[in-house]
Amino acid sequence: MPPRKRLGADASVGALVRRAGGRLPERVEIPDEPVVERLFRSGVPARGRRRPGHGWAASQTRIATYELTSDQAPVVWPLIPGDGLPPWGAELGYDVLSGGTFYCDPMGWVADDAIPVTNPNVFIFGKPGRGKSALVKAFLLRMVRFGYRGLVLGDVKDEYENLSRALGVQPFRIGPGMPGRVNPLDAGPLGDSWSDLPAAEQRRRVTVITGRWLTLLRGLVGSQGVPFGPTEERVLTRVLRELVGWADSASELAPITVPDVWHVLDDPPEALVRDTRHAGRQEFLDDTRLLRDALGALCDGSLRGMFDGPSTVRPDWRAPIQSLSLRALHDTGNQAAVGIALMCLNSWGQAMRELAEPGDRRIVLRDEAWLQTRLSLDAVMSLDANLRLSRRDGDVQIVTYHKPSDPLSAGDADSQAAQIARDLLHLSDIRVLMGQDGEVAAELGGLLGLTRLQQDVVTGWAMQEKGRALWLVGDRKFKVQTLLTPLEQRLTYTNDAVAG
Repeated sequence: MPPRKRLGADASVGALVRRAGGRLPERVEIPDEPVVERLFRSGVPARGRRRPGHGWAASQTRIATYELTSDQAPVVWPLIPGDGLPPWGAELGYDVLSGGTFYCDPMGWVADDAIPVTNPNVFIFGKPGRGKSALVKAFLLRMVRFGYRGLVLGDVKDEYENLSRALGVQPFRIGPGMPGRVNPLDAGPLGDSWSDLPAAEQRRRVTVITGRWLTLLRGLVGSQGVPFGPTEERVLTRVLRELVGWADSASELAPITVPDVWHVLDDPPEALVRDTRHAGRQEFLDDTRLLRDALGALCDGSLRGMFDGPSTVRPDWRAPIQSLSLRALHDTGNQAAVGIALMCLNSWGQAMRELAEPGDRRIVLRDEAWLQTRLSLDAVMSLDANLRLSRRDGDVQIVTYHKPSDPLSAGDADSQAAQIARDLLHLSDIRVLMGQDGEVAAELGGLLGLTRLQQDVVTGWAMQEKGRALWLVGDRKFKVQTLLTPLEQRLTYTNDAVAG
């Protein structure tokens, strides 16, 4: 092996590269960055300077650190800003946590699989004076431009009168001595063009109509403290089908009223006695005495002149809003009568919407629902049946309460009525919790599963200003401040009596 050739002392990397036929890149001079004057010329020690007024600390506090994923963080901090809702629907205000605009479109949320909402019902809870009615009015007014129309089934205090008049619609007034009258046993659109329907469709519609009527009559009888069992249901089913002419295969359904039902029960024909399997007329009268007395008391009392005859209310369903006022009845101070009236209007409203045309979208308001649910178990079941049909009919049902425990006033804590009323809270994936007193914080946690931090939002932050609310949209939660325009402030102002 020949001896290895040694390089000279002056050999460099550049010379070696050039000797091998290569070339190094040229050196580029980078100018120095300009010196920027620092705001603080010298750093501050972690413990501060040991001089008066310089924040010196004898020891340094250790800061707790946590490692968790983004889907785990809301469990520890449940009100941190998360994914917002899509920017469509009514602009109601702004999300305090994210600072973005808060949009509300319950039917659009149902259609979006990314949003955990399966029905469009909205339950609003709030202490009086916290802005419940203002929120509902703003929502109604702003959804008009999206093709929705409002239907107020019982404006107990005439809070929606100004809004109706602003939209060019005169509200209907129902009460003692008032001309407005609603027949809760109206067949509605299902009874139209009866003779043109095939036999199978007629049977289906009769089942739907009589089922709705039975639900109402059950609630009316239950409001009088009378039990409603299978015997009463069998009797009323036979009476209803006899009165409308279905038993005689009539070509058209005859209109009937609650007094018609009462008169047939009070003077039963032999066919009815035989069909209900009674040995004779006297046995029929004895078995139905409580039922007849309950309906008779209603016809002579709570229903008299308001819900005991053919309907005189003929709403224009193309108008942007329709409102049925119960202010005259409310002013009598008979809360039970108001609850019965709300039940009748709810049943009538359901009948009017049973054959709604595609695209005929309604926002149906059930104001002061606690007046109905406190009547009886059957009254609670009546409201429950109305709310379960909202998704099928394409309506947005809005129910207002003072506090979440209001539906539970239908019965004792462990009664069937209280259990069904508690289940009403689960008929809505959208719940709006406006300001509440601190005493109801435990109720919020027990009934709605709120954490202590979320309870404090409702009993603290939301009580500091009107229009503030904690929105529960599925499993998402938002702190929302409602904003009203000057026009909306005038239309939603409800303290005239106080201010005067």
